[in-house]
Amino acid sequence: MSNQTFQTLKELPIPLDQTQCVPHKHELIICGGLNQRGCYSYHTLRNEYKIICKYPSDVTLNGHCVVKLVDNNKDKNDITLLSFGGYYKHTLVMKYVSVWSNTSNKSNESNEFNNYNEWIPLTDNHNHPIVIGRGHDDYHGMRAVIGGINNHFVFDLNTFQFIKHHTLPTDNPIWHHCFVSNSENGKGQEMIKTNKQNYRMLLFCKYTGLSIEYDEDNNIFQFHQLPVCKDIAPFNKYAYICINDAILFLGGHYYKDNNSIFSKS
Repeated sequence: MSNQTFQTLKELPIPLDQTQCVPHKHELIICGGLNQRGCYSYHTLRNEYKIICKYPSDVTLNGHCVVKLVDNNKDKNDITLLSFGGYYKHTLVMKYVSVWSNTSNKSNESNEFNNYNEWIPLTDNHNHPIVIGRGHDDYHGMRAVIGGINNHFVFDLNTFQFIKHHTLPTDNPIWHHCFVSNSENGKGQEMIKTNKQNYRMLLFCKYTGLSIEYDEDNNIFQFHQLPVCKDIAPFNKYAYICINDAILFLGGHYYKDNNSIFSKS
């Protein structure tokens, strides 16, 4: 690719590594990074950043995951983000109202929304904190997608319980990987429904490639091996984006040994 393929945008307010980003209309919501608690909104039309908030001081970020919860009401001004996992597990939610809109300023003056644009603990109906992940689970560099008839598998956010556990059929460690829905219309983190009860996802991490199908009615996972392009096979920690029926991989790290780290661009 020539240098003209890429357009230089405004620099990040702070250096970020292992950050998590969520698209929202004309915004890219940037949610912290390795040992960085700041959260920002990047406006794609204005080419500008605004601070949203910071993660709580008692939260250490190292390989966390952020997803946008599905809401069928497209006219709502707010969205809900879920942040969880990482080497030091946390489970937090944020009700986000755009920092670029008048709604955010008016709500701030009238206190219409409590705890909006800040991370607060996920709690149950009795205000007890909920932690996604068992004590022995390693959620460093985890990834997640949302799907199902009620957008609740395989952790039900209504009952706060796991619906299914399964081990991936690979001997390779899976972390900082690519995990997307097999969607043909760019729905992002929402999984595509392949028939009456089945949903399909794709996973890539170094030499591992998997097509994962979940049968919601019978609560069963099925896995199929996929070939991995040799140019990216040694890598993980790449950025990725699913556009129509293609996945674009950007960058990545290759750990040859304990003393060598290679970066692909």
